Amino acid sequence: MDEQTAIARLKQGDLNGLETLVDRYQARAVRAAYLVVYDRAAAEDIAQTAFIKVAERIQQFDEALPFAPWFFRIVLNDALKLARKQKRTLPLDEADENAALLANWMVDPAPQPEMQLEEKQVRENLLKAIYSLPPEQRAVIVMQYYLNLSEAEMSSKMNRPLSSVKWWLRDARKRLRELIGANHG
Repeated sequence: MDEQTAIARLKQGDLNGLETLVDRYQARAVRAAYLVVYDRAAAEDIAQTAFIKVAERIQQFDEALPFAPWFFRIVLNDALKLARKQKRTLPLDEADENAALLANWMVDPAPQPEMQLEEKQVRENLLKAIYSLPPEQRAVIVMQYYLNLSEAEMSSKMNRPLSSVKWWLRDARKRLRELIGANHG
């Protein structure tokens, strides 16, 4: 079933439409949430809750617009709420463990053998660096580089001024460069 049909069915109360949307977006929703909260169980809960909210609020969705940005706004808003409640940073050993778990979870199943170790280290360093950012900066990094949203779209989705989004992105990039540079030096 295609996305428009699934949404139309869901609007008529047919939960088979929701099943199609879950099949299409669940993995990306969990990954997006995880990149903000760095807790796999919490990310899975956030994704599940987002689909429940979709079922409850589907009548509010404008079918003339794409579904993915509307859906991921729900996911990222919930992830940001949880991230703000969590501690801003973890002890280094816990951050290392979480980065290693995510790196293993997101790994390409067929990388070239000679590149595996280097790619894993780069991925772990990048994920540790991302996790050290404040929640808002993590969210804009995820929205730009994982969801491919523009700064204007991020501003709209987060209900924040464009200047705030630009500031978070600039600071996040600067901090990531510093952290990644420190790991290579």
